[in-house]
Amino acid sequence: MSDDDLSGQLSKTNTALAEWAARSASESDALIERFERMGYEVRGKSVDEITEALKLPPTRPPQG
Repeated sequence: MSDDDLSGQLSKTNTALAEWAARSASESDALIERFERMGYEVRGKSVDEITEALKLPPTRPPQG
């Protein structure tokens, strides 16, 4: 498998994981809180907005 094929597959996998995590977070206050502590700004956002946020690096430093 070429590097381009691997990169494309990794991108698809990351997108699928972000979508799954966003759907799960929309039903779990604890998961929203965990993402917030990890530095992702997801509180009060829609599933689509959470998905997009999780595709990117956290916007804040993690909180202990």
